Amino acid sequence: MTSHLSIGDFSRATHMTVKTLRHYHEVGLLVPDDVDPRTGYRHYSAEQIPTAQVVRRFRELGMPLEEIATVLAATDVESRNRHISAHLHRLEEELGRTRRAVEALHDLLSPPASGDVAGIELRSVGAVRAAAVTATVDVQDLEAWFQGALGELFATVASQGLRETGTAGGVYADELFTRHRGRVTVFVPCDGPLRTVGRVEPLEVPPAELAVIEHCGPPSEVDRAYGTLAAYVARHALAVDGPIREYYLVGRRQTPDSALWRTEVCWPVFHTGVTGNGTAA
Repeated sequence: MTSHLSIGDFSRATHMTVKTLRHYHEVGLLVPDDVDPRTGYRHYSAEQIPTAQVVRRFRELGMPLEEIATVLAATDVESRNRHISAHLHRLEEELGRTRRAVEALHDLLSPPASGDVAGIELRSVGAVRAAAVTATVDVQDLEAWFQGALGELFATVASQGLRETGTAGGVYADELFTRHRGRVTVFVPCDGPLRTVGRVEPLEVPPAELAVIEHCGPPSEVDRAYGTLAAYVARHALAVDGPIREYYLVGRRQTPDSALWRTEVCWPVFHTGVTGNGTAA
């Protein structure tokens, strides 16, 4: 005969509140072994305690209820472990983001006392022919749009048998920063002629004079590089009107680890008079 526990006893045994147990019953995650049809009282079996403890541990790790239900419903160990591993991987990524944010805050609370910042250079870039995708984008959609457009560009250039002649880049209108919605162009330099296919069309990226700083890490942390570069440009009275540029030295195409990505952030400046190798004259 199965030993039953009242919902109160089961609550004490599992350290889950009665309210939580009722909710888990309603969503089908942890269904009582027996429900009195007359009184509606819920009764749980002692064998359900380990399952409840597993659910509680998963919730402590932030796993959504529907994913816990998938894990509990898995009929084989391999499938169950695959779902658990995927969630643990997401937790590790979140932990990495938290760790980087803490490190960034420590750095911001201890700013360098020196004036100029090492690693900023003045550079003159010439016009280049490129394959490009242009659209008006909301900031919250930018990362997904960017990755899709960049993948489309690389695929189109390769399918037309063209050679990439430089580093992929992006041009960002001021409105993207001031209004969180603005015109964005992503481009891949290539030899021509390029045929327009879908969103991809030929573009001549104009020449520019730029102050450049390199950001190492994911796009979510690029604001620090922007702030450092803006302060440098303001301090030296170099600023001119013009869109911000970025060049993507290392990205998802090279490695899925965003901590290893490298992006050049470029601020438009007065003519700098640089030498042929790109350094300040």
